[in-house]
Amino acid sequence: SLTVEQGEFVAIVGPSGCGKSTLLKVVAGLIRATAGSVRVAGAEVTSPLKIVGMAFQNSTLLPWRNTLRNVLLPLEIVGKKNADNEATELLHSVGLADRLTHYPSQLSGGEQQRVALARAFAGQPDILFADEPTGNLDRTTGEQVESLLFRLNEESATTLVLVTHDERLAQRCDRRLKMTDGVLEEIA
Repeated sequence: SLTVEQGEFVAIVGPSGCGKSTLLKVVAGLIRATAGSVRVAGAEVTSPLKIVGMAFQNSTLLPWRNTLRNVLLPLEIVGKKNADNEATELLHSVGLADRLTHYPSQLSGGEQQRVALARAFAGQPDILFADEPTGNLDRTTGEQVESLLFRLNEESATTLVLVTHDERLAQRCDRRLKMTDGVLEEIA
Protein backbone atom coordinates (compact mmCIF):
# COMPACT_ATOMS: atom_id res chain seq x y z
CA SER A 1 0.00 0.00 0.00
CA LEU A 2 1.07 3.54 -0.71
CA THR A 3 -0.65 6.77 0.22
CA VAL A 4 0.69 10.11 -0.95
CA GLU A 5 -0.89 13.31 0.30
CA GLN A 6 -1.66 16.24 -1.99
CA GLY A 7 1.40 18.48 -2.41
CA GLU A 8 3.79 15.94 -0.90
CA PHE A 9 7.21 15.16 -2.43
CA VAL A 10 7.90 11.43 -2.16
CA ALA A 11 11.00 9.54 -3.31
CA ILE A 12 11.02 5.81 -4.00
CA VAL A 13 14.48 4.26 -4.00
CA GLY A 14 15.66 0.70 -4.48
CA PRO A 15 17.79 -1.53 -6.66
CA SER A 16 17.24 -1.92 -10.40
CA GLY A 17 14.52 -4.39 -11.22
CA CYS A 18 12.66 -4.16 -7.90
CA GLY A 19 9.51 -2.64 -9.47
CA LYS A 20 9.85 1.13 -8.95
CA SER A 21 9.20 2.11 -12.56
CA THR A 22 6.42 -0.46 -12.87
CA LEU A 23 4.76 1.05 -9.79
CA LEU A 24 4.75 4.51 -11.39
CA LYS A 25 3.31 3.15 -14.62
CA VAL A 26 0.55 1.29 -12.76
CA VAL A 27 -0.40 4.34 -10.69
CA ALA A 28 -0.43 6.54 -13.82
CA GLY A 29 -2.68 4.01 -15.58
CA LEU A 30 -0.12 3.22 -18.27
CA ILE A 31 -0.21 -0.49 -17.38
CA ARG A 32 -2.81 -2.49 -15.47
CA ALA A 33 -2.20 -3.85 -11.99
CA THR A 34 -2.32 -7.64 -11.87
CA ALA A 35 -4.06 -7.55 -8.47
CA GLY A 36 -5.55 -5.04 -6.05
CA SER A 37 -6.75 -1.58 -6.93
CA VAL A 38 -5.28 1.81 -7.66
CA ARG A 39 -7.03 5.02 -6.63
CA VAL A 40 -5.80 8.49 -7.51
CA ALA A 41 -7.64 11.54 -6.22
CA GLY A 42 -10.39 9.21 -5.00
CA ALA A 43 -11.07 7.59 -8.36
CA GLU A 44 -10.24 4.09 -9.52
CA VAL A 45 -7.50 4.11 -12.17
CA THR A 46 -8.60 2.08 -15.19
CA SER A 47 -6.93 4.02 -18.01
CA PRO A 48 -4.15 6.60 -18.37
CA LEU A 49 -4.76 9.58 -16.13
CA LYS A 50 -5.21 13.05 -17.56
CA ILE A 51 -4.34 14.83 -14.31
CA VAL A 52 -0.72 13.68 -14.22
CA GLY A 53 2.57 14.64 -15.78
CA MET A 54 5.32 12.12 -16.52
CA ALA A 55 9.06 12.71 -16.71
CA PHE A 56 11.21 9.73 -17.65
CA GLN A 57 14.94 9.01 -17.54
CA ASN A 58 14.99 9.31 -21.33
CA SER A 59 13.33 12.52 -22.40
CA THR A 60 10.91 10.64 -24.74
CA LEU A 61 10.59 13.69 -26.97
CA LEU A 62 9.04 13.10 -30.38
CA PRO A 63 11.88 13.63 -32.89
CA TRP A 64 9.60 15.01 -35.64
CA ARG A 65 8.20 17.76 -33.38
CA ASN A 66 10.18 20.86 -32.47
CA THR A 67 10.62 21.95 -28.86
CA LEU A 68 7.45 24.05 -28.75
CA ARG A 69 5.34 21.33 -30.40
CA ASN A 70 6.68 18.70 -27.94
CA VAL A 71 5.55 20.83 -25.00
CA LEU A 72 2.20 21.48 -26.69
CA LEU A 73 1.49 17.74 -27.04
CA PRO A 74 -0.25 17.12 -23.68
CA LEU A 75 -2.24 20.33 -24.12
CA GLU A 76 -3.40 19.19 -27.56
CA ILE A 77 -4.35 15.76 -26.18
CA VAL A 78 -6.73 17.33 -23.64
CA GLY A 79 -8.14 19.65 -26.31
CA LYS A 80 -6.76 22.93 -25.02
CA LYS A 81 -6.93 25.53 -27.75
CA ASN A 82 -4.44 28.36 -28.32
CA ALA A 83 -1.94 26.93 -25.84
CA ASP A 84 1.15 28.34 -27.57
CA ASN A 85 1.55 31.05 -24.93
CA GLU A 86 1.43 28.54 -22.07
CA ALA A 87 3.97 26.26 -23.77
CA THR A 88 6.25 29.19 -24.61
CA GLU A 89 6.08 30.40 -21.01
CA LEU A 90 7.00 26.94 -19.73
CA LEU A 91 9.97 26.78 -22.09
CA HIS A 92 11.03 30.23 -20.92
CA SER A 93 10.81 29.06 -17.29
CA VAL A 94 13.24 26.21 -18.04
CA GLY A 95 15.65 28.51 -19.84
CA LEU A 96 14.85 27.45 -23.40
CA ALA A 97 12.99 30.44 -24.83
CA ASP A 98 15.60 30.65 -27.58
CA ARG A 99 15.14 26.99 -28.61
CA LEU A 100 11.43 26.88 -29.53
CA THR A 101 11.99 25.81 -33.13
CA HIS A 102 14.82 23.35 -32.45
CA TYR A 103 14.25 19.61 -32.82
CA PRO A 104 15.38 17.11 -30.17
CA SER A 105 18.42 16.09 -32.25
CA GLN A 106 19.57 19.73 -32.10
CA LEU A 107 19.47 19.84 -28.28
CA SER A 108 21.90 18.58 -25.65
CA GLY A 109 20.79 15.86 -23.23
CA GLY A 110 20.19 18.45 -20.50
CA GLU A 111 18.16 20.63 -22.85
CA GLN A 112 16.08 17.64 -23.90
CA GLN A 113 15.38 16.80 -20.27
CA ARG A 114 14.35 20.42 -19.57
CA VAL A 115 11.93 20.25 -22.53
CA ALA A 116 10.57 16.99 -21.06
CA LEU A 117 10.02 18.70 -17.69
CA ALA A 118 8.25 21.63 -19.36
CA ARG A 119 6.02 19.11 -21.16
CA ALA A 120 5.39 17.22 -17.90
CA PHE A 121 4.17 20.43 -16.26
CA ALA A 122 2.05 21.50 -19.27
CA GLY A 123 -1.60 21.61 -18.32
CA GLN A 124 -0.74 22.02 -14.64
CA PRO A 125 -1.03 18.38 -13.55
CA ASP A 126 -2.10 17.54 -10.01
CA ILE A 127 0.56 14.82 -9.81
CA LEU A 128 3.96 14.49 -11.44
CA PHE A 129 5.57 11.07 -11.70
CA ALA A 130 9.31 11.30 -12.35
CA ASP A 131 11.22 8.13 -13.23
CA GLU A 132 14.99 8.75 -12.89
CA PRO A 133 14.68 12.22 -14.48
CA THR A 134 18.40 12.92 -13.99
CA GLY A 135 19.68 9.38 -14.54
CA ASN A 136 21.15 9.96 -18.02
CA LEU A 137 22.79 13.30 -17.26
CA ASP A 138 26.25 14.26 -16.01
CA ARG A 139 26.38 15.45 -12.40
CA THR A 140 26.34 19.21 -13.12
CA THR A 141 23.50 19.02 -15.66
CA GLY A 142 21.65 16.56 -13.42
CA GLU A 143 21.81 18.98 -10.50
CA GLN A 144 20.47 21.80 -12.71
CA VAL A 145 17.57 19.64 -13.90
CA GLU A 146 16.95 18.46 -10.32
CA SER A 147 16.75 22.05 -9.04
CA LEU A 148 14.45 22.93 -11.91
CA LEU A 149 12.19 19.96 -11.13
CA PHE A 150 11.80 21.02 -7.50
CA ARG A 151 11.33 24.72 -8.39
CA LEU A 152 8.61 23.98 -10.95
CA ASN A 153 6.96 21.56 -8.56
CA GLU A 154 6.90 24.08 -5.72
CA GLU A 155 5.61 26.88 -7.97
CA SER A 156 2.76 24.72 -9.23
CA ALA A 157 2.00 22.97 -5.87
CA THR A 158 2.06 19.64 -7.70
CA THR A 159 2.37 16.34 -5.88
CA LEU A 160 5.67 14.69 -6.84
CA VAL A 161 6.37 10.96 -6.80
CA LEU A 162 9.99 10.41 -7.77
CA VAL A 163 11.81 7.16 -8.54
CA THR A 164 15.58 7.42 -8.24
CA HIS A 165 18.81 5.59 -7.46
CA ASP A 166 20.30 8.91 -6.32
CA GLU A 167 20.08 8.99 -2.51
CA ARG A 168 21.09 12.67 -2.44
CA LEU A 169 18.13 13.53 -4.70
CA ALA A 170 15.79 11.35 -2.63
CA GLN A 171 16.81 13.16 0.56
CA ARG A 172 15.46 16.43 -0.87
CA CYS A 173 11.93 14.95 -0.79
CA ASP A 174 9.49 15.16 2.13
CA ARG A 175 9.38 11.41 2.50
CA ARG A 176 11.45 8.46 1.28
CA LEU A 177 10.34 4.92 0.64
CA LYS A 178 12.49 1.94 -0.24
CA MET A 179 11.26 -0.80 -2.54
CA THR A 180 12.69 -4.27 -2.20
CA ASP A 181 11.24 -7.16 -4.20
CA GLY A 182 8.05 -5.21 -4.86
CA VAL A 183 7.51 -4.25 -1.20
CA LEU A 184 7.58 -0.63 -0.03
CA GLU A 185 8.83 0.44 3.38
CA GLU A 186 9.27 3.88 4.90
CA ILE A 187 12.85 5.11 5.40
CA ALA A 188 13.31 7.04 8.62
